[in-house]
Amino acid sequence: MYNHFTLALKYLHYYLTAANGKGHGMHSPFVFDFITKVMNDTTLYPDYGKVEELRRQLLRDNILLDIVDMGAGSGVSKTTRRSVASIAKSAAKPQKFGQLLYRLVKYYQPGTIIELGSSLGITTSYLSLAKPDAKLITMEGAGAVAAAARKNFSQLRLTNITLTEGNFDETLQPVLDSLSSVDFCFIDGNHRQEPTERYFRQLLPKLSNDSIVIFDDIHWSHEMEQAWESIQRHEAVRCTVDLFFIGIVFFRQEFKEKRHFKIRF
Repeated sequence: MYNHFTLALKYLHYYLTAANGKGHGMHSPFVFDFITKVMNDTTLYPDYGKVEELRRQLLRDNILLDIVDMGAGSGVSKTTRRSVASIAKSAAKPQKFGQLLYRLVKYYQPGTIIELGSSLGITTSYLSLAKPDAKLITMEGAGAVAAAARKNFSQLRLTNITLTEGNFDETLQPVLDSLSSVDFCFIDGNHRQEPTERYFRQLLPKLSNDSIVIFDDIHWSHEMEQAWESIQRHEAVRCTVDLFFIGIVFFRQEFKEKRHFKIRF
């Protein structure tokens, strides 16, 4: 991964070159709608409090878990034993982005959701609460972390989640084979170029005009930036939105020409 200094420089460049986060001057009706009704929705949904209370509990939890990292590794800790609090602090998406994912699901109403990288289930909980009648499959490689996530889902009484445990290289295709379509996918795992691009290719046959695919940490490393650029070039992709820490991919045919946006968030 990039060091903190390099990442800070990249963020500064993103901030100075990104479009206004309020939608001013945005000529695409679809993206303007996304900015004004999803990104800038300031409603304090009651579900936010449920998930953030869970996060606060996990940040105080010093129980140690044995971690088997199947991806590019943690940028924070190299140990195979980590506390729940440490994982909650470094691996879970921050409140700002968890709540953005919640609003994306709430607004676009996907029926089938896949998440690659459950971690402790904080982001999964946001996705679940945003559409309780959706079919949500979340995937986690580390057994101890998966067990903790299941406990958290039970605590929040989330009943629409199926957690698939194991290496994504082995578990993703069987999951996809069991589904007729994928409406929403959040990819937050592995963080290497080849697997990231491969997971995207595996998803493609299940995607439709209205599907949304979100990639985490698109500027985390040179490899992830290469993967993001490759995905942007794919012929099926019609529009992308770069929010620096995540990248959002749309496939809507109303975009007659490819459009790529960087937007401040």
